[in-house]
Amino acid sequence: MLCTRRRFMGRSAAWIAALTAAGWLSPEAVNAARWDPALFASTTLEELVAALGGGPVEPSDAIAINAPEIAENGAVVPLAVTSRIPDTQSLSILVEKNPNLLAATFRFPEGTLAEVQTRVKMAQTSNVWILVRAAGGNFVAAKEIKVTLGGCGG
Repeated sequence: MLCTRRRFMGRSAAWIAALTAAGWLSPEAVNAARWDPALFASTTLEELVAALGGGPVEPSDAIAINAPEIAENGAVVPLAVTSRIPDTQSLSILVEKNPNLLAATFRFPEGTLAEVQTRVKMAQTSNVWILVRAAGGNFVAAKEIKVTLGGCGG
């Protein structure tokens, strides 16, 4: 019998519902990561580093940030970030003047190229910090992006 996408999705949903009803699968197990309120409550780089586990932060030229100098619309600011720091474990994007400092965190399995392309919202002109956690410690790079039209309700 040919398995169509519709049939596959229907059966998958049925199995997930059955496992959840039986108590074998919890909503937390389905989610990739847990919500940590302390990370999103941080208002400074130091507070965020402490919430992630602490340690000194060093500036690094091994973090490449490709972003526009001027973003015409703060609702969709494209970012491309690459970490050439060996053993990069995670990469966090922080927007200094947003209501929440932390915009995103990406975790990388061992041996993975630490490269991310995404879009973020920016309320106003501010610094965008990239915080990289690697086996050697915490590293940061920054770039100022000018915003002509704010994207966080501005």
